[in-house]
Amino acid sequence: MSTPTRRLIGLLVVAMLVVWGILLLRIGLYGWTVFTVFPVVLGGLGAWVYRPATGARAARIGALTVAIATGSLLLLGMEGFICIAMTLPLAMPLGALGGWLVHRAEPSRMASRGGAAMLLLMTPASITWDVQARPPVFEVSSAITIAAPPERVWTHVLSFAELPEPQEWWFRAGLAYPKRVRLVGSGPGAMRYCDFSTGSFVEPIEVWDAPRLLRFRVTESPAPMREWSPYGEVSPRHLHGYLISKQGQFRLTRLPGNRTLLEGTSWYQHGLWPAEYWRWWSDAIIHRIHMRVLNHIQMLAEADGR
Repeated sequence: MSTPTRRLIGLLVVAMLVVWGILLLRIGLYGWTVFTVFPVVLGGLGAWVYRPATGARAARIGALTVAIATGSLLLLGMEGFICIAMTLPLAMPLGALGGWLVHRAEPSRMASRGGAAMLLLMTPASITWDVQARPPVFEVSSAITIAAPPERVWTHVLSFAELPEPQEWWFRAGLAYPKRVRLVGSGPGAMRYCDFSTGSFVEPIEVWDAPRLLRFRVTESPAPMREWSPYGEVSPRHLHGYLISKQGQFRLTRLPGNRTLLEGTSWYQHGLWPAEYWRWWSDAIIHRIHMRVLNHIQMLAEADGR
């Protein structure tokens, strides 16, 4: 097959994959198909069109093809910069793998046909899995030692006024951050409202064991971030209903020397796959949110003592 013909076929297949990918994103199917199968196919397609001489070059072409395709979502206004940056460490190595596999299969037409058939079968299989998959519940715990007794710390766990604006670059780049906590009522059944930069968490209290344990459900969760885009604010589907906080708690443990170990724990789900890859990002984000709150409570409780 001549090079111009390969390029024409490659362009048509890329256009088809882009349309298909956009449809899946519009539907909100952020699963193995979008984040795993498509990068492998795109990387293999890039290597098939350009027919590099070595496996290393094929891998580079595959990774570059995926990077360009992923970056196009930013230019089309479908995704923001933060999500693109989080996707590339997963997608580019898979694109490199696809390019390398196609290069290895190219000398044998039978192998190439078998590989193409396998890729064609992978897509409907992965979509079926994406539709039926149920996200697991993950747990994140963070802790801090406070130079104040639990009784004093407890009052600031329940509620606190406005936090100072964050200086950390990840919050300034658009990740949601807590601003204040309000409490309505007292004891089990009271309502705790944690106001974030993107909205409010609504947290009915389930366990009120002063000054040891405060546990609550989460019935409403705001968007986890504000995306940056050259077109202003964008709102892809994964910002709504994909990172869901289920439950949270604060545990206070009395330590020698009139100190308190304060532990904050969150249980959450996200509808993104591969789950363990995206969990690495979401765990890190939630831990930083925890520490913003815990550090503020520490400051307030220790200032009361002084």
